[in-house]
Amino acid sequence: MTKPEPARPPARTDISAPVAEADLRASDADRERVADLLRDAYAEGRLNVDEHAERIEAAYAARTLGELAPLTRDLPAHRSISFEKPPVGAGGPAPLPPARQESPSMVAIFGGASRRGRWRVGSHLRAVAVFGGVEIDLTDAVFESPEVVIEVIAVFGGVEIKVPENVSLHGGGVGIFGGFDVKEQTAADPYAPVVRVRGTAVFGGCEAKPRKGKKLKEWVRKQLGT
Repeated sequence: MTKPEPARPPARTDISAPVAEADLRASDADRERVADLLRDAYAEGRLNVDEHAERIEAAYAARTLGELAPLTRDLPAHRSISFEKPPVGAGGPAPLPPARQESPSMVAIFGGASRRGRWRVGSHLRAVAVFGGVEIDLTDAVFESPEVVIEVIAVFGGVEIKVPENVSLHGGGVGIFGGFDVKEQTAADPYAPVVRVRGTAVFGGCEAKPRKGKKLKEWVRKQLGT
């Protein structure tokens, strides 16, 4: 009788085998780099509002470099995007930290609320200050929309808004035994984002103004052909 051959052990996967670049896990910096390129393309008119929003959402949800690459593949000016990491000690500026995702609402009741630094600002913000104060600093924010509308309600409280000096600032509100002061300005660059402030201050106040010396960094406004 022929003895059966012993069962062969399952094939072992070589964990030392190189991983294709497309299968490498994407970092926050990789996702942020693609998001910046998409914002540039939107500012240049290469993407419409829906395309920009869809691709931005896909960029922040991407898990691998292969999922990020198609998002800029059809953008002529951005074909040279590379995910290769520069060697240690190489020259050039250090990469910026990823921008924070924040709630579109800020509320301060008998207290204070402040938002500053690198955070992603969408098309709409709401600030409510009741016997408290709210500070909104957009000078280092990452603008994801060409227009930001800030709705303010201040009751026995105050709201302070700071914007980069190279964006447009417009708006105004109603002050009832209070003040509503928006220092309007129009940016020289037609591609610059627009911040619009509106609302009501009752026994309170709202002040919106540009911050001198602080310019928007996260929205490239290059004209075509330059």
